[in-house]
Amino acid sequence: MRKEVVVAAALTATATVVVAAALLRQWKRKKQRQWRETQKILRKFARDCATPVPKLWLVSNALDSDMKAFLASSGTITTLNMLVSYVASLPSGDEEGFYYGVNLRGTNFLILCARLGGKNKPISDLFREEIPIPSNLMAATSKELFDFVAVELGKFISEHPDGQADSAEENKLGCIVSCPVDQAVVSHQTAIKWKSFSADSKVGKKLVSDFNQALEEHGVNLRVYAIVDDTVGNLAGGRYYNKESVAAVTLAMGTDAAYVEPADAALQWHGPSPKLGEMVISTQWGDFSSPHLPITIFDTCLDAESSNPGRRRFEKLISGMYLGEIVRRVLLKMAQETALFGDHVPSKLMTPYQLSSPDMAAMHQDASDDREIVGEKLTKVFGITSTSPRVREVVSEVCDIIAERGARLAGAGILGIIKKLGRIENKKSVVTVEGGLYEHYRVFRNYLNSSVWEMLGNDLSDNVVIEHSHGGSGTGALFLAASQMDMQNDDPDLDNDNVDPDSDNNDPDHDPDPDADT
Repeated sequence: MRKEVVVAAALTATATVVVAAALLRQWKRKKQRQWRETQKILRKFARDCATPVPKLWLVSNALDSDMKAFLASSGTITTLNMLVSYVASLPSGDEEGFYYGVNLRGTNFLILCARLGGKNKPISDLFREEIPIPSNLMAATSKELFDFVAVELGKFISEHPDGQADSAEENKLGCIVSCPVDQAVVSHQTAIKWKSFSADSKVGKKLVSDFNQALEEHGVNLRVYAIVDDTVGNLAGGRYYNKESVAAVTLAMGTDAAYVEPADAALQWHGPSPKLGEMVISTQWGDFSSPHLPITIFDTCLDAESSNPGRRRFEKLISGMYLGEIVRRVLLKMAQETALFGDHVPSKLMTPYQLSSPDMAAMHQDASDDREIVGEKLTKVFGITSTSPRVREVVSEVCDIIAERGARLAGAGILGIIKKLGRIENKKSVVTVEGGLYEHYRVFRNYLNSSVWEMLGNDLSDNVVIEHSHGGSGTGALFLAASQMDMQNDDPDLDNDNVDPDSDNNDPDHDPDPDADT
């Protein structure tokens, strides 16, 4: 009897081992199959995002064509809605003196001052102060906002008074906004609305009048001559240091590009001729779209679920607002279909815009053993606590594919502008780039530069020079202040009480959605 029990136990143990081995083999096969599916998704995504040089030239040519079509006639329909910024002049590099600037942003504004030494000398005595806009002023009138700005300017000047020590005359105040605007020298033509950043000539003049009136009422000895978007300000900074600077690009949470155009090329412009026959034009290239753009199913879904579907397609491929979100969407598909992070999909991975571009950059640029920083970010951002080195490598590859595509498309856009100007083959062109995406995301920056070199080849690569902007955020306002002249043109409509710069009725394209991307 005892012998039979022993035999039975042995058989049971053997059967258990056999079953366990079978289950282990089945588990391994399942994991191998899931891994193959992960790789399949990754390879397809890489193919769909590919940006070989011939495709990049197709994108460049399409942008060039859209720019020409828009400027040729105001009735031409293109994906671009470029804005002519009638600045009185761009810096020559000889400007000297102490200047003030204001950078209006979404929920705050930056006040700064600095001394320009002329003769291409670097700026000195640079001071900045960021001021939050009180919540009650976000829905207030423009005059109330300008009153607040004027008061804060007065405090700032009392702490940094050098700019008014030598003269009793009014000093120039440069003003830029970190959103698209529809005009530049607002003393002369149109300007911004604080809430929607749309423009109308009467509204624009009224805004500048209100700003200057607020400065005068609060005893601030400054005068506004120019309000432009920050990309135009960056172009002014580039021109101060290099006369061959012809374009500027912002690569941050949003994106835009501005460039210098001969005035006679902009046939739709019916205003006064600009000084020196030049115009600065904001391309609004975030709205650019072309069938040649490498758009994937993830981009299509992101666009469809955004607050502005069908718009800002180029921006959704290259700007910091969206890069991390595309990464998240790819990782979510892998988690759902291949169990990349285990049998359960992490809940935070399903939250839109959970991954920021700085966190994406940190994972992408992780050079540590076994991608340790990737693991830390996955834990911090998505609550994913346990990942293998090869899983972390997949995450890094997804970041690489998306960053490379965005950077190379930005490079193609830059060359599209240079081609529009006819400067690729026989003239040197300097392009100034500003924004955290370019400044802090080293791999992104390298991909952008290399795409331009690849497209131009050895013979022409020296003709386009890409430089980081000088002085940092907001300094474009200072360069504009130094270069602008008083372009004020008396207009009886300026005193029209019926002009309300805060009314949405002034904006023919008003979007009632407060979250709509401008």
